[in-house]
Amino acid sequence: MTQRADRLDTCGVRMVDPARVAVVQAAMPADADVAELADIFSLLSDPNRLRLMTGLLEAGELCVCDLAAATGMAESTVSHALRLLRAHRVVQVRRAGRNNYYRLADSHVRMLLDLGLEHIGHTAAIDPERAT
Repeated sequence: MTQRADRLDTCGVRMVDPARVAVVQAAMPADADVAELADIFSLLSDPNRLRLMTGLLEAGELCVCDLAAATGMAESTVSHALRLLRAHRVVQVRRAGRNNYYRLADSHVRMLLDLGLEHIGHTAAIDPERAT
């Protein structure tokens, strides 16, 4: 059975549609851009970081202690996650006295979150196995 599956995943020729392959190759982002995008998506793969980002999406700006209270996470966990998000330019920080206030870096981050949440809602609506 494995050999049959392997045959389904291979082509009998080197290239079927060279023109379309050329279009895809021309549109392919640079390796460094792909690597950076993979880093961003790896940041989004952590549920705690997504909770923090969703909190910032809703509130606009919050300090570490308020984010911890809103998400039910320890302040040290929140601080660590925010450092990672800040290093990758996903969030920005504003210092006010002894407090640091965090917000999403820009509208692109907001759009990623909004689209992801919309996609989840859409797939839950059409997939009865996901319905809770």
